[in-house]
Amino acid sequence: MTTLSLRLPDSYHTMVKEITAKDSISINQFIISAVAEKISALETQNYLEERAERGSRNKFIAVLSKVPDTEPAECDK
Repeated sequence: MTTLSLRLPDSYHTMVKEITAKDSISINQFIISAVAEKISALETQNYLEERAERGSRNKFIAVLSKVPDTEPAECDK
């Protein structure tokens, strides 16, 4: 584990203290969770961009052409 010192604006610190007290978690747990959430969002974006680069419009159209041209079932409307 790494120890990290950071400077938070007073307003953020106050809000974090209020949230963590209400949820009965430590500020450290809150910050770890927030960092993990941000990393997850960025990694998801990177993954989707990489997948999009490998995509093929022609293959997409070919797959769509196999879908029958019928009205959806009542429960799907």
